[in-house]
Amino acid sequence: MLFHTWPFPLFFIVVFAVFLALKKTRCWLPWLLIASYFFYGWWNPLYLLLIVYSTLLDYVVVKLMDGSRRKKFWLLFSIANNLFLLGFFKYAVFVTDNINDLLAGAGASWHLPAPDVLLPVGISFFTFQSMSYTIDFYRGEIPRERSFIRFAAFVSLFPQLVAGPIERAKELLPQLNQFPRIRRKDITDGLSLFVVGMFKKVALADYLAAYVDPIYATPDRFDAPALLLATFAFAWQIYFDFSGYTDMARGAARAMGFKLMVNFNNPYLATSLGDFWSRWHISLSTWFRDYVYLPLGGNRHGGWLTYRNLFLTMVVSGLWHGAAWTYIVWGALHAIATMATRQAERSSWYRHRLPTFIKQTLVFGFVCFAWIFFRAADLDDAWLIVSRIFSAGWGDPRFPLLAMLLVGSVWAYQFVYESPARRMLESSGVRVAIVVLMIVYLFIIPGSRGAPFLYFQF
Repeated sequence: MLFHTWPFPLFFIVVFAVFLALKKTRCWLPWLLIASYFFYGWWNPLYLLLIVYSTLLDYVVVKLMDGSRRKKFWLLFSIANNLFLLGFFKYAVFVTDNINDLLAGAGASWHLPAPDVLLPVGISFFTFQSMSYTIDFYRGEIPRERSFIRFAAFVSLFPQLVAGPIERAKELLPQLNQFPRIRRKDITDGLSLFVVGMFKKVALADYLAAYVDPIYATPDRFDAPALLLATFAFAWQIYFDFSGYTDMARGAARAMGFKLMVNFNNPYLATSLGDFWSRWHISLSTWFRDYVYLPLGGNRHGGWLTYRNLFLTMVVSGLWHGAAWTYIVWGALHAIATMATRQAERSSWYRHRLPTFIKQTLVFGFVCFAWIFFRAADLDDAWLIVSRIFSAGWGDPRFPLLAMLLVGSVWAYQFVYESPARRMLESSGVRVAIVVLMIVYLFIIPGSRGAPFLYFQF
């Protein structure tokens, strides 16, 4: 069930109405869980077996861990099970294909049969969310949740279930202890945030995709300007697509009285790569920081080990995004660039003397370059695009003027938002006017109403 298609508004109206009707009963939480499972099972009811398994596993493991002398064993058991679940459904085909390539290269006459595995929507998100609960309990950061229904609702809360943000138990579980206090402002802010997210997805992301997709499908047919602009457009497409989903998720949750974390904070205004990762997909960046980078040692053991930990964390982050070498290279590029610029970005000259706009341009330029490997169908296409950008002719890229105006307007808005003039944008009159303009645009300008979100595939 997609947020921007007609079944979701009908689903949400029914769920919200019953949710409010059950306010003074103990049934509101089971109803929320039923609604979340219905929402997830809409794509494929068999998916429910996976999320129930992951939820039940971590609930039981923490129960066994509580008071046990074998806490580390149960922690490793939980992590191994969750990673196996994620690995089998997400990476089995990738691993099999690469083993077969090695066998063929060695001259072997046989190969492994390709597994027929369907990637469940959102598996990367709910397994990480469930795992974080187990790890945080092991560390003594949260108490054990004694209600299975409450824990299951935490793992499967429908607004953020399939593409995040990846919530932490210490932030979301307390909100499920009692029926939320829903004020009029929660509903209005939630609905306006939902409209902003829909505008990002339908009017911006899907519109840019119409330009990006044909070029990246056959990059050998296009000149350098088209490839450059398609890469620039994809940078904004994936931002609008993913942050649009997050806005809609946060908006739907806010209308119901739940507060989800901010997942994007104007990432293309970052002045360093470290700053970029503190603004982009914040819930995942902090997850890898807390559960991969810091356990590896973080920056506590000197320069070389710090660089090793950075490299491993970024490569694993790339692999999390998909079972392909392009994602691994994308993660490695960010790792190498972060390592190479880490000391310079900490210098007084870089922080105080280099103009902010220059820093933002450099960071955005590198991020766009890395997106080539993220978006390309395979490494061959990625290298072809990189080579043609520097060697192909300079024909007309035929980039739509409306797309340039829309992206330019959003970029300008973000610059103003991070300037002293931010107060003007935060006034109720300006906010209402912007939302009204978005609604009018969505009604007047035809656009996609059924394209899936990009991060569903991750």
